[in-house]
Amino acid sequence: MTDSSSPSPATAPVIARGALVTLHYEIRLADDRVVDSTFESEPMQFVVGDGSLDPRLEESLLGLPEGERTRILLTPEFAFGSPDPEMVHELPRADVPNDLALSVDDLVEFDLPNGDTVAGTVCAINEETLLVDFNHPLAGMNIQFIVNVLAVEPPAQQSVQEAKA
Repeated sequence: MTDSSSPSPATAPVIARGALVTLHYEIRLADDRVVDSTFESEPMQFVVGDGSLDPRLEESLLGLPEGERTRILLTPEFAFGSPDPEMVHELPRADVPNDLALSVDDLVEFDLPNGDTVAGTVCAINEETLLVDFNHPLAGMNIQFIVNVLAVEPPAQQSVQEAKA
């Protein structure tokens, strides 16, 4: 569901897979609390499908024209998903550096064997183990995704400009 506040000309380029998009966004919870925003900083720039933005959020942007400012209301299945109990793990306390002071509700990054990192929320701590939830912190929540599409460069234009460079 969208609530457009500034219609754009029909000739404006629209967001499509592979397009280079520059936008400002804000993520609000149902209680209107802002949890992330670029409106007071640099806009986000990404290629649709490059993994910079959650695929479900990208899907909600498809078809929006350059110049559009809109509010998109997303249920959990179209935002960050529903919490998955399989994503909650008990980890040996010995696997966490001793100098890392942890508290319940801390968001902590863990190193994976392949060199990547994954964030998890500490749910419980005891002498031997930590209970960590690796679901997205906004999983299970309805969100408002407010966007201001500043620029859209269609995929074909990107290829032509890259060839000229």
